[in-house]
Amino acid sequence: MSDQGYALEIRSWSVPPEYGKIRLDAFVRGRLPHLSRGQIEKAIQEKLLRINGRVGKKGNTLRAGDSVTFRGPVGWLLETPLADMQLRVPIIYEDSSLLVLDKPAGMPTHGFSGRDTDTLANFILAQRPAIGNVGRSHWEPGLVHRLDRETSGLVLVAKSQSCFKDLRIQFRRRQIKKRYRALVWGITEAEGSISYPVTHDLRDSKRMRAMIDSGRLKIRGRQWKALTRFQKISAAGEFSFLEIEMETGVTHQIRVHLAASGHPIVGDALYGKAGAENFGLTRHFLHACGLEFFHPANHAVIKIESELPAELLVVLNRLGLVI
Repeated sequence: MSDQGYALEIRSWSVPPEYGKIRLDAFVRGRLPHLSRGQIEKAIQEKLLRINGRVGKKGNTLRAGDSVTFRGPVGWLLETPLADMQLRVPIIYEDSSLLVLDKPAGMPTHGFSGRDTDTLANFILAQRPAIGNVGRSHWEPGLVHRLDRETSGLVLVAKSQSCFKDLRIQFRRRQIKKRYRALVWGITEAEGSISYPVTHDLRDSKRMRAMIDSGRLKIRGRQWKALTRFQKISAAGEFSFLEIEMETGVTHQIRVHLAASGHPIVGDALYGKAGAENFGLTRHFLHACGLEFFHPANHAVIKIESELPAELLVVLNRLGLVI
């Protein structure tokens, strides 16, 4: 994410009498509702907001008649992702109702403001602009689900709101099957399942945490039930090559579950082994290789497959693992 290339924009508001006292961040939230609280806080930190000509601070309280001015890159004010015709993402399947994309590793599924670029959302709006009005928010055009930035593979996109709602219902009912392939450290059982609940790691906002002792510990914050099933395809030396299905869809679920079971994914910088060999990968070895769902229009079963990316095949060949 970068503001380079964006023109500067100036926008001003006067605090109306009926507001009385109001915090700067709350006032700006009302004027720029497309920005999250986190984005507004960041704008304040970057000194993009001024009160009566002075740099505003998060805790500042406004009074009637105060002037609030935004001066910064226009990307902050965009209410939808920018369409980017330069992005290249393979379209694996498409019909009048939906499309399936093969997201490359390193590309976020979507951003959270107009400042976020090089995402799958930017690609979707460039190729299929009409999808911009589909989905839960303008930042997630048609996106029925998402993948982590460094996870490659299949992403399902709805072309209409009715198709979006149908597919989301299928997800909630666990009717959509998602298959992944991963290379992990250690020799696993031939097959197995991992069912630790998952919660946010209070020590690190970027991480999730498997609650291995959830029955004995009093946990602050929300927990999500999670179930991950795996089958071993092959093994060699210190490594196992797995096919994985998620019964649930919790953030970082596969990565957290495998790490908690003693088999972290190769190349996983967040949950992997510190200082471990990554075989030249700049990503973790996790690929969403299969999707199976009922078509929203006729309820026919649709099965989509995606081959492993070349950089992952190189690692398997190097280790002598059977695909």
